[in-house]
Amino acid sequence: MTPRRAPAFRHDDAGTPESVWASEPLLERADPLRLDCFDNLVVVAAHPDDETLTAGGLIAAASSRGIRVDVVVATAGEASHPASPTHGPDDLRGIRDREAREAVGTLAPSARVHSLDLGDGRLRESVHQLVAALVDVIGQTAGRTLVVSTCRMDGHTDHEAAGQAAAAAAWRTDATHLEAPLWLWHWGSPEDLSALAGDRALLRLDLDAAALAAKRSAMVAHASQTTPLGSEPGNEVLLPPQVTSHFERPFEIFVSPRHDAESPFDELHRLSGDPWRTRSSWYERRKRDLTVASLPVPRYGTVLELGCSVGTLARDLLERCEKVVAVDESAKALERARRVSDSPDIDWVQASVPEDWERVAERAPFDAVILSEVGYFLSPDRLARLAECIADSGAHTVVACHWVHPVVGWPLTAREVHRILDERMVVPRTVTLTDPDFDLAVWSATSSWGGGPDGA
Repeated sequence: MTPRRAPAFRHDDAGTPESVWASEPLLERADPLRLDCFDNLVVVAAHPDDETLTAGGLIAAASSRGIRVDVVVATAGEASHPASPTHGPDDLRGIRDREAREAVGTLAPSARVHSLDLGDGRLRESVHQLVAALVDVIGQTAGRTLVVSTCRMDGHTDHEAAGQAAAAAAWRTDATHLEAPLWLWHWGSPEDLSALAGDRALLRLDLDAAALAAKRSAMVAHASQTTPLGSEPGNEVLLPPQVTSHFERPFEIFVSPRHDAESPFDELHRLSGDPWRTRSSWYERRKRDLTVASLPVPRYGTVLELGCSVGTLARDLLERCEKVVAVDESAKALERARRVSDSPDIDWVQASVPEDWERVAERAPFDAVILSEVGYFLSPDRLARLAECIADSGAHTVVACHWVHPVVGWPLTAREVHRILDERMVVPRTVTLTDPDFDLAVWSATSSWGGGPDGA
């Protein structure tokens, strides 16, 4: 069953009574959410108050267990009362930031609040900035980090954007991501929740008395939403009792989302025929020439290039090998690469690695593997698994070349990528080239001397 899109609804609609949800067996059957496998919690709120409504009990429970808590509030909620005659956006921005900080302080006194002010009602336009901010907050050692966001099927564009950004940031950092419905409880039905969950886990966190009391106190802190701003038209309550009743339960519900398999680089290649200017940039040409020149033997059989983009390096590699297997996860990139070169000696393969490694490995054996500007576009765990696949492939040469400047929105740097490779390669590192703009490393079982000082 496919979840329907949220119908048009208003906060002051009658909505679905809480009594409907109170008797819903699906909520009783939800699996328990265990917190003992997490050291860090990052809650992503599209607006001030989302953090309290969807996950206030979780924040309090995590804090009481010594779990570090970060709350990222994506927008300032300045558009909550667009018709208010007494409070403009700047007034509301200040009020709602103070409310969020008071609420989070009630739930978890040591929690950090990150207010991003990305534009209430316009968060979809700032998803990339939100992803980058979340990656910075989550950090690199995210295997024991839980990220909770609003739900991508919640019926509010800002909630959907927050869920999209949280999913991307969790994928890039190896964090666990869960989504929390908010407006679905108001406009939806048990059938909608069942369709949303589908074959994914529906998780339930039962709240003890202390966590429930902290959540209810935090809800009171959001007075600009739960009480009128004033008696004038335009200052009405935005979270009336028929809405807040859904968040006074002694439990909270979360959904384990599916990973969106679409390549994050397809958009780049839709917007530009060569997004990294591989054919026109001197940096790219020089780096590419050095990468090819670093190969220690004059001729190879099959070379595997991972992250080939529009195929510029793949075409250069043909000067040193019989065949190139050029892999990229972006269908749009490979479409452009094929237009430029239809050489029978290049096998263009759409695949995500390490997930699709077995399909890539069907083209083996590989004599050499090239990773150019691709390692930091993987999470630490995915890169480690890919490095193990490369090490087990039997390739006697591995070359990695990466930009050393910050890569916004991704957790790894060039040197961290090469360190992870160092830890897993079975052949020794034979070349290290440090440039102001990039690092190049070669791991090889062969020598460019060809066995002797005369090259014989």
